[in-house]
Amino acid sequence: MHDRLTTPFHSHATAAEVIDGVDLTGRRAVVTGGASGIGLETVRALATAGAEVTIATRNPKSAEQVVRDLATGPGSGQVHLAALDLADLSSVGEFTRSWQGPLDILVANAGIMAVPERLLTAQGWELQLATNYLGHFALADALHGAMRAAGSARIVIVSSGAHLSAAFDFDDPQFERRPYDRWTAYGQSKTADVLFAVGAERWAADGITANALNPGWISTNLQRHIDDDTMRAMGAIDDEGNIIPQPYYKEPAQGAATSVLLAGSPLLAGVTGRYFEDNQEARPVEGADEALGGVAPHALDPQAAARLWDYATEAIAEASR
Repeated sequence: MHDRLTTPFHSHATAAEVIDGVDLTGRRAVVTGGASGIGLETVRALATAGAEVTIATRNPKSAEQVVRDLATGPGSGQVHLAALDLADLSSVGEFTRSWQGPLDILVANAGIMAVPERLLTAQGWELQLATNYLGHFALADALHGAMRAAGSARIVIVSSGAHLSAAFDFDDPQFERRPYDRWTAYGQSKTADVLFAVGAERWAADGITANALNPGWISTNLQRHIDDDTMRAMGAIDDEGNIIPQPYYKEPAQGAATSVLLAGSPLLAGVTGRYFEDNQEARPVEGADEALGGVAPHALDPQAAARLWDYATEAIAEASR
């Protein structure tokens, strides 16, 4: 048990506001999916604070203009591009083998949502679990030595309020027997992300902390698999396809704020194994109402976290043989 951590930042503060006055010069960061959406805003904020940032993305060419734009900012740290497909273990391996030197910040930001059909990776993993969780676990595990070498490293894991709807199904995580449901698969993968942060407490002795977060409701490429009828049923768009403004919606720069807070703020020094939303540590809740926020007990269960850690380690080892 611990006291709930709060910060002075409101729910719609921007990434620039939460990092204002923080000097990250000399720090090296990797942001997966950093070419667009909240990943791009995370890169922008960390680089503006002086960090050297690597954008790890499936299509590095898509971020070339971003790199050029950030290079002109006063005091900005260097921004690099690297190819990384989290759903492909060989790509993860190529990225981690090419990494040289310490790593201070790893932002596990890339993700996919609500893939309509059960799709499998080359390793036989369900695509959402592979991209959102297993790929990031493999990445962090391979970079453990680089983060340990940094002396005080942070892992930031972008989860979702959707974790409230689905515990991790250890009996059938890949939907081999139960009917595939895209929202259950997404929620399970995001529960796994929170459990990753809880399980990573084992790395605290190496100076590595890990925390997960819900960025909130933001319109980005993450919704590309959701059809308009579903968006209308969710109350997200009107009959003409226009977004219906809601008070809890955020712009990408606001959605990136909690990621940047966890990645760079001195307020989070030494904090690990927790789940944040709206720039505050979330309250544990029962039930699955994503709109009300909070964190589910099934996502903070240390026994489930340890079991999931073992599952991921074994799955990656088997796939690598």
